Amino acid sequence: LEQTYNYLLMQHAADPDSLVHEWAEAVIGDQYPVPDRILHFTEILVQDYLSQEMCDNRPPRGTFDLFATEDGTAAMCYLFDSLQENFLLDKGDGIALMVPAFTPYIEIPQLSRYQFNMIELHADRMTDDGFHLWQYNDKDIDRLKDSAIKALFVTNPSNPPSYALSPETMARIVDIVKNDNPNLMVITDDVYGTFSPHFRSFMAELPHNTLCVYSFSKYFGATGWRDAVIALHEDNIYDKQIARLPEDKRNALNRRYSSLTLHPEKMKFIDRMVADSRQVALNHTAGLSLPQQMQMSLFASFALLDKENKYKLKMMEIIEKRLHALWDNTGFTLIKDPLRVGYYTEIDMLVWAKKFYGDDFVEYLKRTYSPLNVVFRLAKETSLVLLNGGGFDGPEWSIRASLANLNEKDYVVIGQGIKRILDEYAKAWKKTTEK
Repeated sequence: LEQTYNYLLMQHAADPDSLVHEWAEAVIGDQYPVPDRILHFTEILVQDYLSQEMCDNRPPRGTFDLFATEDGTAAMCYLFDSLQENFLLDKGDGIALMVPAFTPYIEIPQLSRYQFNMIELHADRMTDDGFHLWQYNDKDIDRLKDSAIKALFVTNPSNPPSYALSPETMARIVDIVKNDNPNLMVITDDVYGTFSPHFRSFMAELPHNTLCVYSFSKYFGATGWRDAVIALHEDNIYDKQIARLPEDKRNALNRRYSSLTLHPEKMKFIDRMVADSRQVALNHTAGLSLPQQMQMSLFASFALLDKENKYKLKMMEIIEKRLHALWDNTGFTLIKDPLRVGYYTEIDMLVWAKKFYGDDFVEYLKRTYSPLNVVFRLAKETSLVLLNGGGFDGPEWSIRASLANLNEKDYVVIGQGIKRILDEYAKAWKKTTEK
């Protein structure tokens, strides 16, 4: 706490009395958040944290405004809601989703309230040997050139493959935005970025187009604290597109926000999100609770003060050990890849079925078993629950394991269980070929 206090005084010339007052009220939790979007010194610390972790200490010019939210899940709800309320996305509008993806990003656009016309960009690139790269083909990325695609939703690094977007794909999307689809809204969920060395978010590469969601839950193992932010650059296309709306829509929005300001037409989009999060009328009660914001400040300052990245390196080491404990016991080959983050791992059973036993065995599996059979058997035989990757719009026969939740020995059991199940499938198949 003392180091954080000194950091703010030395790096940002914070007024000592104002800082201590903000912290004291935050710990007590005796007020609604003021400012409602995010507390003043919390915003400063988290801005520095995002510059370090999401921009690899090379942030773009200008400032990112932050909105503290009840974890990334609330941020998602607020984003979809406000994009539609402010006529930035209407029913039937085209959006693109990079998959595999966190399932709500697949399901929310299909709700009757939104009904967006969604296309999926699949991370289906393979090596010449038939292994997944979990990256995207240029021809699919080029679909973003179509101005009918108004928004791109991406989880980077991905969930569940857990790979950072390749620099080549990132550069291609940046080029498309600059030259073909300048009003493309990029909504990026970067919760796993802190597990990727020298990570660069879209907020660093395309600051004017990007809404970034970042949650502290994964990196700090603090899902229960519900700490996240939405980041939006002060100079952004969202504000500009609202200003260019037809007069009838601008008038409707002015009426919507008129109880909050004498000049509702000047409200930033991020402040509209704050109001929308409380149905506008309850705007005075908006914002993340003070104790949560205090904890967020401490999370951010902990990383900022860790100049040698001891915590980050330890987290990566733990994940790497668990990853190898799982894969080494499957008998499968884990391909080296600097873009692999490893917070999750996704294993496509059909890839390994083909490698070990050939195409006929693959067809037998498809014909004989449900893709869910593997995860149900694992749960029954090992008491460890994994998810099927098809639910994330990944390969239908893939299974997803989180490397964050169990002890290393549990991943040994999972790996052995996967190997045993595949071998037993093969034995059953061989019996059918002997008839």
